[in-house]
Amino acid sequence: MVKILIAGAGGAPSEGVINSLLMSKKHEEIIGMGSEPTDLVLSHAKRKYYVPYANKPEYKETLIKILEKEKPDLIHFQNDLEVYEASKIRDDIHKTGTKTFMPEHKVIETCVNKWKSYLKFKEAEITVPKNLMINNEDDLKKAFKDLSDETGKIWLRASSIGGGGKGSIPTNDYNLAKAWIDRANGWGDFIAAQMLTPNTVTWLSIWYNGELVVAQTRKRTGWIHGNRSASGVTGVTKVGTTYSNKSVDEIAIRTIKAVCDKPHGIFGVDMAYDTNGIPNPTEINISRFFTTVLFFTKAGLNMPEIFKDLALYNEFPSLKQKINPLPDGLLWLRGMDTEPRLMTHKDIENEVIHI
Repeated sequence: MVKILIAGAGGAPSEGVINSLLMSKKHEEIIGMGSEPTDLVLSHAKRKYYVPYANKPEYKETLIKILEKEKPDLIHFQNDLEVYEASKIRDDIHKTGTKTFMPEHKVIETCVNKWKSYLKFKEAEITVPKNLMINNEDDLKKAFKDLSDETGKIWLRASSIGGGGKGSIPTNDYNLAKAWIDRANGWGDFIAAQMLTPNTVTWLSIWYNGELVVAQTRKRTGWIHGNRSASGVTGVTKVGTTYSNKSVDEIAIRTIKAVCDKPHGIFGVDMAYDTNGIPNPTEINISRFFTTVLFFTKAGLNMPEIFKDLALYNEFPSLKQKINPLPDGLLWLRGMDTEPRLMTHKDIENEVIHI
């Protein structure tokens, strides 16, 4: 029996992958591991192992013990911290006989750091909002002077590893911005940037030794619990919509090539539109699928299945087209403690009663 070990089991990002793999035609055995027992017990993985957080000294030893016991054929990670830390010990992972399907570590190191990513995008002459590293109060004052929009706002966010809009806040108040950075101990880590519009799009792709295997675009309409976040961003999509646009495809590919000459594995390019209608890359989610990957699976494009077929069997998918094989306008509706639904606008109109 071929085994696949998925990290972060029980959490939404990993369960989307696990549930997609459970729908695979080859029926591999899916094992889970995670650092939150209360999440782990909710996983659909067959067996569930506790592992310390990836930045803890005991993580490596525990992981290797799990690998030596289960001897999985493939391991996959679903959050930036674990992707980064596991990437550093990939040689030790491979010695156990377990495969990984990841880009080079230097690529991961660039992508999990938003400042390093920004510099690569800018160097490649990709349209991006101007960013400024905030090392001290003079930098923050300069950011308000040089980067603010017509309302005086700038966008602040942490550069270091972390998803869900880590540390992000839009503000036109210098004192609030200073207090925000003070509270996060973020001097030398936080970045200020010019404001973009709330319109966002993500281009999720799988590559194999420099060859694009498949890519699918998704628009996002709002964030779950966005009204409870200072920035309005939580990293948890409320409504996703399949979408295609040649300009988005072109910019996404250029963005990926800006950080990696020979892409290998998963590259998810997050973009936000500027006031000129141009999608600006804000980050690359590297070596992991986004949380709503089950959306594409239910719609007929099982990207985790494609991923493991490439990694384990060197099998490429049979697709009518590599880029945006799904039709536009499919909706993935999500809420708290309710099962997501795959729908269209017409489906919603037919189901909702207006008086």
